[in-house]
Amino acid sequence: MATLADVARRAGVSTATVSRIINNSPKPVADALRERVLAAVAELDYVPNANAQQLARADRSAVGVIVHDVSDPYFAEITRGLQRVATENGRLVIICNSYRDPERELAYVDLLHAHRTAAVVLTGSGYIDPATTARLDHKLRLFEATGGRVAVIGRHEHAGDAIVPENEHGGWLAGDALYRLGHTAIGVIAGPAHLTTTADRLTGLHRAAHDHGQTLTTDQIEYAGFDRNGGYAAAALLLDRNPGLTAIAALNDSMAVGALALLRERGLEVPSQISLIGFDDMPISVDVTPPLSTVRLPLEEIGARAMSLALREEGGDPQVEHVAAHLVLRGSTAPLQ
Repeated sequence: MATLADVARRAGVSTATVSRIINNSPKPVADALRERVLAAVAELDYVPNANAQQLARADRSAVGVIVHDVSDPYFAEITRGLQRVATENGRLVIICNSYRDPERELAYVDLLHAHRTAAVVLTGSGYIDPATTARLDHKLRLFEATGGRVAVIGRHEHAGDAIVPENEHGGWLAGDALYRLGHTAIGVIAGPAHLTTTADRLTGLHRAAHDHGQTLTTDQIEYAGFDRNGGYAAAALLLDRNPGLTAIAALNDSMAVGALALLRERGLEVPSQISLIGFDDMPISVDVTPPLSTVRLPLEEIGARAMSLALREEGGDPQVEHVAAHLVLRGSTAPLQ
């Protein structure tokens, strides 16, 4: 088993320096030096003394939450649940917006590490990029090695505590509902192609198509930003390519709202001429006209459960909790005319 002295030799520094960095001493340390020491910790699989870790964690009162964009209704609901549990436990929440920029996300992990936060919760989707995934996993493991805790929401490669929404099954529910209503000419407004959430929901839609003896072609799928404007633009492109569409599945409600606006502009009545279904069951889904059919995920509960995992007592195996998706049919879907 590696010792503190082994880490010091590998990094070419004193044991005192290693101790300061591992225990997150408030004494300033150059970023390059910190990276060198933490890299040595990872290479040697050094595990700090449990008593020393407890002392290092004793005054950690803040938790870091990395979201893609807290103004997005999806993340706003999740953050509500995160903050509720954090407040109940007397913790300060530091919210970091990554705006779906992997480099910014990596930088935030370093920043939260340097500020001695007790835990980091990643609320956004994982990335379909092995290099980025490996770098993020490395930084999270360094954070854990120095006493921090990590919890993730969604499908990430980091092994540890996780809340995993049933995104693939939810995609299947949306597709199955449309096919059961008689629709076969279905367009899909997918989210950003590099996110695991998009991939999982789209996989579910493909599976539903297969189950009904149908296929979704590349012309029937348009990738877009997970927001209202992305849905609006994607709906226009889909209709231009496929003028015979009778239904659209948007992989989040914000995109569905944008699609609804585009359909209204083009004089297409929902649902008598074209059906529309979203995903997530954000609060706005019941306020639009017609009310939006969607796949429900309990977003606030997801946030609360993730924070509970991040703040749980250390010990035991990592916990992975799955969250079920449920179909909610409202006025924006109808049988094929």
